[in-house]
Amino acid sequence: MVFQVIDLHTHSIFSDGELVPAELAQRAWAAGYKTIAITDHADHSNIDFVIPRIVKVCNLITEKGDIEIIPGIELTHVHPGDIASLADEARKIGAKIIVVHGETISEPVPAGTNLAAIKAEVDILAHPGLIGEEEVKLAAQKGVYLEITTRRGHAYTNGHVASMSRKFKAQLVLNNDAHAASDFVGKTMALKIARGAGLTDDEISAMLNNSGKIIQRACV
Repeated sequence: MVFQVIDLHTHSIFSDGELVPAELAQRAWAAGYKTIAITDHADHSNIDFVIPRIVKVCNLITEKGDIEIIPGIELTHVHPGDIASLADEARKIGAKIIVVHGETISEPVPAGTNLAAIKAEVDILAHPGLIGEEEVKLAAQKGVYLEITTRRGHAYTNGHVASMSRKFKAQLVLNNDAHAASDFVGKTMALKIARGAGLTDDEISAMLNNSGKIIQRACV
């Protein structure tokens, strides 16, 4: 299976990641990744601080030509009623990819987060946990991508997300949710995790191609 290794959900020291953006990019490149998005955690307190700095460093690194870095943000544990307005604000100040921290079963994310994120038409709903039928149907209609994740804890419900996506024709994307160099699992492990979620090779190929589609949409 031929595909570029892309991760559109990573974290630097601007939230809870271990690495400065330059090292995050270098570690990703060394692990075989061609493109990553830096999507640090944000809420009302830091969104205007984080995004301009991520935009600056992403532009500087991308200009060097080794790896493409896309500025983004992950709205995290935000009240569902505030997701749409924060997503709009994030785009206005330079975020190209909007991720929302979905209702993973490993954290007490506010109920209604998945639905609010989909209604706000964000790019990626990360680790959406035991997402319901109506939410998956709406994601398919709105073009919101549901995440299959390689991250421990969040990955517990990958099989459910994959099954619901297949049933209601929602689109998937595979991300690492990388916080450290060791989180970049690479091509071989990514395929194993996707197959472990019950996806067929054709479904995996489509999911991996979706990363490129998100980039094209985000960077128009």
